[in-house]
Amino acid sequence: MNIRIALSISQTSCVGLIGVFACLVSLNNILDYQSNFEFVRHVLSMDTTFEGNKLMNRAIETSYLHHIAYAVIIFLEASIGLINLVAAGLMISAIRASDSMRFSRAKGVAIIGLTIGFILWFGGFMIVGAEWFLMWQSPSWNGQTAAFRFSSIILGSLIFLSVSKGID
Repeated sequence: MNIRIALSISQTSCVGLIGVFACLVSLNNILDYQSNFEFVRHVLSMDTTFEGNKLMNRAIETSYLHHIAYAVIIFLEASIGLINLVAAGLMISAIRASDSMRFSRAKGVAIIGLTIGFILWFGGFMIVGAEWFLMWQSPSWNGQTAAFRFSSIILGSLIFLSVSKGID
């Protein structure tokens, strides 16, 4: 097999798998709404952070704002999933047609989907959740490890797509 074709298949697999992952995460959040809603509620309320911390003025204790934040998270997860699945489909089509320009454009769609994923899991969970709302202080509602894992996989995939040429 041609190395460029193998590389294209590998890149497409990364994008497709991230798409499946994000769709599954959003579906799980919809089907089991309350479980992860509690995570969002506790993080935004800052009710399990260190006692007496001086940053409690950042806490959001309004229930409807918790629901809005969670809805935005679910929407972004679903968007990430769908954009990446569409990109993977476009990439597969370009591989079959041996069309490197189409493959490059499809990678552009994937880069958008992956970037939204990086924004959500690094920006939303690591920066906003862990640092602004001090999620790192919570012994029970700390999602830093998972968010770091997701954002690292996405960043690695972004780099892989950006520095490697596919079918030429």
